[in-house]
Amino acid sequence: MVSATDDPIPISALQHWAYCPRQCGLIYLEQSFEDNVHTARGQAVHHLVDTPGHEVKASVRVERALPLWSDRLGLIGKADLVEFHPDGTVFPVEFKHGHRRQKMHDDLQLAAQAICLEEMLGRPVPRGAIYHASSRRRREVAITPELRRLVEATADAIRAMFAAGTLPLPVNDARCRECSLKALCQPEAIAAKQRQAELRRQLYADDD
Repeated sequence: MVSATDDPIPISALQHWAYCPRQCGLIYLEQSFEDNVHTARGQAVHHLVDTPGHEVKASVRVERALPLWSDRLGLIGKADLVEFHPDGTVFPVEFKHGHRRQKMHDDLQLAAQAICLEEMLGRPVPRGAIYHASSRRRREVAITPELRRLVEATADAIRAMFAAGTLPLPVNDARCRECSLKALCQPEAIAAKQRQAELRRQLYADDD
């Protein structure tokens, strides 16, 4: 249960946590961030939809940079683009750089947006899409019960991290190679330190 005194969690934090909990902690707990070519590309894509406004295309009202919130889950953020169709369909679209491919952390962010829209508007949002800028194609995403549960579990995990004030350990895998925070995170050094500590524990256990 979210307390009224809890600070809201940015929807974008869910995407970072799903990709790497330590990355999320560095950005939202320690307020640390560094750019690289991937973050620069992402920012360039979001410039297309960063300015609030609306237009009507073929009877579909399109809202850009729409503020979002959920009091139930304690989330806050904005949708890159939301389509309001004449039949009442509400359809969020999240913009991402790169080619069209499924990424769970992107789907999770979209699902959080859908949950916020449902709470704000009082109508179901069963589907949305990720727009992949490099391929200029949409990938439609069903907002499934599994995704909804994952949104809630991820929000709870982030809130627990904030309460503890402790950074998660690094993943130290393929994700680290392209992360702009690698120099701050130091995954290899921390992993080596953990291995050394584990060896010491094993040595002491053998002595006993």
